[in-house]
Amino acid sequence: MTYLAKPRLHHPDLPKNRVGYTRRDYEGNISTLCAGCGHDSISAAIIQACWEMDVEPHKVAKLSGIGCSSKTPDYFLGNSHGFNSVHGRMPSVLTGANLANRDLLYLGVSGDGDSASIGIGQFAHCMRRGVNMVYIVENNGVYGLTKGQFSATADKGSKSKRGVVNRDEPIDMAGLALQLGATFVARSFSGDKQQLVPLIKAAIEHQAAAFIDVISPCIAFNNHPGSTKSYDYLREHNEAVNRLDFISGRDEITAEYEPGTLTTVTQHDGSILRLRKLAPDYDPTDRIKVMHYLQERAAAGEVVTGLLYVNPDSSDLHAHLNTLETPLNQLTERELCPGAVALEKLNASLR
Repeated sequence: MTYLAKPRLHHPDLPKNRVGYTRRDYEGNISTLCAGCGHDSISAAIIQACWEMDVEPHKVAKLSGIGCSSKTPDYFLGNSHGFNSVHGRMPSVLTGANLANRDLLYLGVSGDGDSASIGIGQFAHCMRRGVNMVYIVENNGVYGLTKGQFSATADKGSKSKRGVVNRDEPIDMAGLALQLGATFVARSFSGDKQQLVPLIKAAIEHQAAAFIDVISPCIAFNNHPGSTKSYDYLREHNEAVNRLDFISGRDEITAEYEPGTLTTVTQHDGSILRLRKLAPDYDPTDRIKVMHYLQERAAAGEVVTGLLYVNPDSSDLHAHLNTLETPLNQLTERELCPGAVALEKLNASLR
C-alpha cells in the first residue's frame, strides 16, 4: 500500500512564524517524482519563501497545467486553494480566478512543455496583460511525463538519452517574457536555494506578472545506448507480462557561487550547464540593456541567473481594467445590476 499523506502531528517545539504556522504547515503530500528531481527542490523553495514571508496558506491559490511540473502544487501548501487545469491553459484559468477574487495570492506553476509549447499563446497574453501572479516555469528541456522527448526549450545541439541531436532553436522563456512586457523577470537553478528563495519572495511582493524561469534537471532520462542496464535494452531482451519501470535515485544537484561569477554544473546525463550569477552592480531596470546582456551571455554559452528585470512602477490587470477594490465575487446583485437608468447611460456612452 502506498501512503502519500504526511502525518498531521507536529512536534510542539517546532518554530512558528508571525502568523502562527510552522514550516510543516506549508508542506503538501509526499512527492511521487523521481528521487533527486529538481522540481522537488523548487517546491521546497516555495515552502521556505511562504513560511518566511508569513503568508497565510488559505489566502493562496495555486494553479497548474499538465506535466511533471504541474503535479508539484500537490507537494506544497496543502492548506491552500488549488486547481489543476488542462494542458497549457493555466494562465487563462488563473486570470479568470484573479479577476473574480483579487485578494488571493496566485501561484502559477508550469513546465517548459506546458508553457513553451501548447501553452505559449496563453503565456504571452498573461505576461502582456500584467496579471498579478507569480509564474514559475520548472524548465528541464524534456517532456518528462511522456518519456523525455525534446521540449521547445531544449538547447540546439543537445542530445537525448538515445543520442539524438536536437536541431531546433530553443525558446528562451525569460527573453520572451521581457519582449512581452513582463515587469518582473528572473531565472534561477533549482539547486541554488540561496538564490531561488529570495527571488520567489520578491516575486510574491511584486504587483503584476512576476515570471521566474527555473532550470531544473531531469534525472530520469540519462540512460545511454549500449548499456545493458538501460530500460531500452531490458525491454528489447525481456518478454515481460507487464510493463514496469524502476528509476534509481540520484543525488540532488546543488550549486553555491558568488554574485558576478561563473560556475560549471555537471548534470546527471553528463552535460554541462554554465551558470553566471548577476553582479551586484547589475541594473535590472533597463529592459533594452537586459535583453542585450542576455543574448550576449547566451552567445557565450552561459545561462544568466538572478533578477533579470523589474519595473518598480508596474501595474496589474485590475489597474488596466479599472476594476473595483472589492473582489467581483463579493459584489451583490445591487452592484452588479444597477438598473435601467445606469444601463441607458452606459449605452449612450457607446453610441
